[in-house]
Amino acid sequence: MTKLRSILISAFLLSAGLLRAQEAAGAPAAGAATNNPTTAAAAAVATGHAAPRTPDFLEHLVDQILAIFDVRTSGNTATHYCVALLIILIAYVLRRVVTTFIFGFFRKMAARTETTLDDKLFPALEGPVKALIVVAGAVLALKVLKLSAATDRTVGFAATMAFSLVLFWGFLRAFNTVLDHLSEVAGERRLGVAPFMPWIKKTLFAIVFVFGVLMIAQSLGADVKAALGALGIGGLAFALAAQDTIANLFGSVVVAIDQPFKVGEAIRIGTNAGTVEDIGLRSTKIRLPDRSLVVIPNRTVANESIVNLSRFTGRRVEHVVGLTYDTKPDQLEALVAEIRELINAETDVSPADTQVYFRDFNQSSLDIWIAYVTKNPDFARHMALRQRINLAIMRAVEARGLEFAFPTHTVHLPGKE
Repeated sequence: MTKLRSILISAFLLSAGLLRAQEAAGAPAAGAATNNPTTAAAAAVATGHAAPRTPDFLEHLVDQILAIFDVRTSGNTATHYCVALLIILIAYVLRRVVTTFIFGFFRKMAARTETTLDDKLFPALEGPVKALIVVAGAVLALKVLKLSAATDRTVGFAATMAFSLVLFWGFLRAFNTVLDHLSEVAGERRLGVAPFMPWIKKTLFAIVFVFGVLMIAQSLGADVKAALGALGIGGLAFALAAQDTIANLFGSVVVAIDQPFKVGEAIRIGTNAGTVEDIGLRSTKIRLPDRSLVVIPNRTVANESIVNLSRFTGRRVEHVVGLTYDTKPDQLEALVAEIRELINAETDVSPADTQVYFRDFNQSSLDIWIAYVTKNPDFARHMALRQRINLAIMRAVEARGLEFAFPTHTVHLPGKE
């Protein structure tokens, strides 16, 4: 190890000494060519020879190490190949170290946090990180070798594409993991946006994917502006041909933002009343009471008045009880007070909203107007309460010897003297 360290230090010192010696010598021809790259390039073109390629740092370092051992060659040697192989081995070892130790440490740290996002994020990034290390090792190994100008340009193009694809892959996996986590959180908390998370995820993923492809194409030298111009013209034609579909998509966005209903709630849209079964990109499906399924376009949903039958804060009951005209005033007054008391005795009734009055002299009945509000909006409990109160009213009327009225006509005939 000491000998290898001495060789590397000597290589660096020798390279620095050679550079200083070259600068001190200041050869006119070489200096002019170095200080004026344009002139050197023009001279190369005039003589019919290509401009020499500037060696990379790794190539230069290998050449200096070979110069120490008095190995001078313009091509690749066994040392070049050994160094390239060594870089690949180092990349492989580094890949194992990063995935085993570093990511293992991060996973242990993530297990101690309350959120589960980091527990999903590190496994998602492990694959792209492995690929990034492998690509970096392969590119560095190729940079050590002396390649022709055409091959070097090909390697540079492939390296740019490989790095762009790996980084884009890692970003997509991280973005997808975050969206999946948000979808799970929305579902656990029963947020109104939960039914829309699948298509929100697909939409955002498609947008990010398109922008990523355009950025990679831009980095590779493609004319992205011209492609976007062509897409703009084609998009305009597509928009004109798909107006209804786009209107339905915007309607689904309005439903997602406003959240007038959720899946499983009972609603009424226009003349259709039923339970929401599905909220999609194009339409909303409602199961009617007769068990038939109606599909309403989201454009109609966004424009119609929506009554949510599942979001009652209470349910109001109003009806009229008619008694016969042979009922005495004292009996009617006592019955009104008793009906009010038996309604307020129910725990699910709001006493402040209870109204019981003798209201009308009808054609064939004396009408008692009854109105009350139930505290619980549940329909089954509301109907059970209503039944109990109705039966209690019937028993109260029967106990007082009174009768319910029904439409009758009394005909008076003149008697004979």
